[in-house]
Amino acid sequence: MKIGARSTTGWRATISVAMSNYIEAGSIIAIATSLGFWQSAFGISNFAVGLLAALSANAFGAAIGAILGGPLCDRFGRKAIYTYDLLVYMVGVLLAAFAVNFTMLLVAFIVTGIAVGAGVPASWTYIAEQAPSKDRAKHVGTAQLAWSMGPLIGFALAAAMAPLGLFGSRLIFGHLFVVAAIVWWIRQGLAESKIWTSEVGIAGLREPAKATEPLGARGLRGLFSRRINITALLFLGGIYLFWNTVAGQAGIFMPRVYDTAGLHSPVAQDLLQVLVWGCTVAATYFGFMRYADRVSQRWLYVVGAALGIVGWIVLVAFTDAGVPTMLVFAVLWGVSAGIGAQAFYSLWASELFATPYRASAQGVMFFVVRSVTGLLSYFFPTLLAATGLTTVGILLVALLTVAMVIGAVWAPKTQGKSLQEIEIERYGRVESPTTTEVAA
Repeated sequence: MKIGARSTTGWRATISVAMSNYIEAGSIIAIATSLGFWQSAFGISNFAVGLLAALSANAFGAAIGAILGGPLCDRFGRKAIYTYDLLVYMVGVLLAAFAVNFTMLLVAFIVTGIAVGAGVPASWTYIAEQAPSKDRAKHVGTAQLAWSMGPLIGFALAAAMAPLGLFGSRLIFGHLFVVAAIVWWIRQGLAESKIWTSEVGIAGLREPAKATEPLGARGLRGLFSRRINITALLFLGGIYLFWNTVAGQAGIFMPRVYDTAGLHSPVAQDLLQVLVWGCTVAATYFGFMRYADRVSQRWLYVVGAALGIVGWIVLVAFTDAGVPTMLVFAVLWGVSAGIGAQAFYSLWASELFATPYRASAQGVMFFVVRSVTGLLSYFFPTLLAATGLTTVGILLVALLTVAMVIGAVWAPKTQGKSLQEIEIERYGRVESPTTTEVAA
């Protein structure tokens, strides 16, 4: 029987959807570990390297995809995104694998980024909507686990293939193509989100709202029509913006940071990143997935955020200590990423918005956050080279501190409640596409 002919449900569905996060992170690491090889092969400047990073899946490319994919996901359904986004992604990574000049590489990174941006908010939305209320963090944590596996495997492959130079990097992009093709095939059996179907409807099941109706409960207009949505956007956007501005630079430029700190071997840099992401995988599984449904989410978030801040302080303040300092940083930053901002952001972002504009909200926030990351990516290599690790490190610690404070003060109390219960609690009712009331 063809896999597309049967239903892909339960944990199988969760895992297949969570793989959006693996290929997103895998794309970023493939870029991070290959930038030096591309720069040497094509003779491009540091600013051109920053442009590649800024327009990739790490920043603007993903931002564009998110602002397009989020609203489309709310209007046409979660499954609609999964039918096409990985096909676009496969085109992008294939172009990167065979790039022969800077222009071709730039186009490849942009195409890949757009596909990633469209897929990731949809994956967080779908997983949360299909998850049991008492185990929602555990299911959403699967996306975080997949996101962590991307760098873990990516850096391990980079270290193993370092002797092959640029050809090894091309093979890493090739492996992403294969993974995306397999995941796309598995996803053909996915059922549409039951919550989206019941509250919004799809063709043949429920008549969708007419285009002339005020979209009080669907899309971008519905999202921005309610004050309660604006406050949630500010809260979640604040957490993700300040944290991801640091994580985005670390994800793609960390080898350069290590080089500035005195670790010059590319293989050693990649192996250190394997340690970082190994700790992230372990913390996600043994920390977030096991305890975020049971203990205080506020305090678990604060612990994760604090570990990240301490990690960067150690790296900046004790750089002269060499490798031991970097090992301490790797463990602290890795554990922090496993139980910190992104894991809770992906959980809370699905809980704090009504079903008809849940994906749109995530698309907007992803767009803003990745755009800011892109702006800094333009200048980060030059800034690091010109000012050194201390100045850059102080800036990153300050951003992480702001993210910690925002989450500590305004963490929501949604644990154990169904999405419908949260929706009624926040909006006074379950929203629908025929809602015309737009009062806060």
